[in-house]
Amino acid sequence: MLAALRLILLVLAMGPFVFYLLCLYCILDYFRSLRGLSPRKDSFAPAISILKPVRGVDRDAYKNFASFCRLNYPEYELIFAAANPDDPAVPIIERLQRNFPERAIRLVIAKESFGENKKVNNLAAAARAAKFDLLVMADTDVRVEQDYLREVAAPFADPRVGAVTAFYRCLRGGTFAADLDMLGMCADSVPNALVARKLEGKVQFAFGWTMATTKKVLAEIGGWEAMANHHSDDFELGNRIAKAGHRVELMGKPVWMVFPEERAAEFLRHEMRWAIGLRNVRPVGYWGMIFTHGLPWAAAAAIAAATAGWWSLAAFYLVGYLVMRFSVAWTAGVWGLGDQEISAKLWLLPVRDAISAAVWVAGFFSDKIRWRGLEYRVKKGILVPVEDGHRTE
Repeated sequence: MLAALRLILLVLAMGPFVFYLLCLYCILDYFRSLRGLSPRKDSFAPAISILKPVRGVDRDAYKNFASFCRLNYPEYELIFAAANPDDPAVPIIERLQRNFPERAIRLVIAKESFGENKKVNNLAAAARAAKFDLLVMADTDVRVEQDYLREVAAPFADPRVGAVTAFYRCLRGGTFAADLDMLGMCADSVPNALVARKLEGKVQFAFGWTMATTKKVLAEIGGWEAMANHHSDDFELGNRIAKAGHRVELMGKPVWMVFPEERAAEFLRHEMRWAIGLRNVRPVGYWGMIFTHGLPWAAAAAIAAATAGWWSLAAFYLVGYLVMRFSVAWTAGVWGLGDQEISAKLWLLPVRDAISAAVWVAGFFSDKIRWRGLEYRVKKGILVPVEDGHRTE
């Protein structure tokens, strides 16, 4: 009986290796296809409204905002939206207006509340104030290069495209927790997204660091107002647009993400929020992630093999995990995204994987999140506020 259980474990532990091989194939296939594309045609350049919901101040906020004022693009406006005129980001926006008088920069106050997601309320207000049809939404911790809008706009030359989103490269961090967080794009987001894209035949999601669509398509799915109670607003936007029959495309060039000097507790809260949100929007996929966590499977298989005296097999699982895991992350981050900064952090992958596996398990037993100082329960993807008298620590 014990021998049979050991054999079953050793077979199942091969699952992550199969997943890593699939990741490598999808990553190589996608980025090679980008390198084979014809030069972008800059003649397609519709006027754009950039929408930035703000709440509080992120690291290097002024530099991040200023990068959106230096874009090489014929016509665009920049609309910031805050829920409160006393928001700490407002003085930074006013400074931006003074320093870039040639740019159309506006601040709107989202007086109307459509739901519990404060970011979406701000986006709804900004979208209503936008002058142009093509809307580009980007988080406040994003920094971009001068050709950003040309990269965003290019896919919309195809009328079948309803949304555009992007990957990111990392800037800074500076703490152990931030370094772990920075690994998320090359270790998880890029591989998982490209595997889903390959298996499903299309992209059915968006990432908050860049989400672009048109007013027409946004109205077709009910506008931001229809998503104002959802936790995963970026996933909702991309998923609804894809279900409406439009294509969701990935930008060929990543944006930059400026990471804060976060502490371990902040990193864990962020990971739990992501896990709980994913379990709510893709419950079947969340269960399927059991075979994406290679470290615990490799450790369990190595122990099982060692107890039987199969030392070479035990070494195979441990070394195989390390080789495959580093190959996936390096190929996605350094070779694919061109993120040279992340290469110095790759030695932390086993630490991140151990934490990710623990968070994945914990995600089955909690529905509470803390987001920008507010606490919620997430029920079927919907945010439900935790009352003051029942707040969790």
